[in-house]
Amino acid sequence: MSAQKVTVVIRHKARAAAPSGVQIIVAQAFLKEKKMDNLVRKLCELGITRWVPFFSKRSIARPDAKRLEARSRRWQRIATEAVKQCRRIDTLQIADAISFEKMLDFSQDCDLRIVFWENESSLLSADPASEDNPPQKILLMLGPEGGFTDKEIERLQNYGFVCAGLGPRILRAETATIAAATLVQFLYGDMGKKS
Repeated sequence: MSAQKVTVVIRHKARAAAPSGVQIIVAQAFLKEKKMDNLVRKLCELGITRWVPFFSKRSIARPDAKRLEARSRRWQRIATEAVKQCRRIDTLQIADAISFEKMLDFSQDCDLRIVFWENESSLLSADPASEDNPPQKILLMLGPEGGFTDKEIERLQNYGFVCAGLGPRILRAETATIAAATLVQFLYGDMGKKS
């Protein structure tokens, strides 16, 4: 090494994980402070394509525009760090926070729309009819700490969402999001039998 030249020796090569064959988008109703930070990291590790924070009726956290901008920059930094750790070659896309109404409009571009709700007893399973034509763009919607209201669920179902539960236990909001993302990656993405 000199002031004019640096010599580099490659001692180890690591293969990056290829992107999942399906786009999985997670729309998360706003949660309290640090919970959202942790979700960004975990969803990046799970291979989720895009993360869309939105405001639902029972969202407790409602940061103003300045605070939202700062949090968005923080989430992007967290996603960049997580990409390095989990050897992804693509970065989790962080969308701007939107309203519940705009989320409904956004959902129409997806092949499969799923809302996970604690009051739903039906569990999610892969549709056997989809094997010949599997969904390519899947949207998961998850509620805030207090869950979705009945009226919100009714609106989502009117927009073509499949309503699914996550079993007999009531999960914390952030745990439900990770469980739902893992389940969908298993059924349709690169963590299951089809990978």
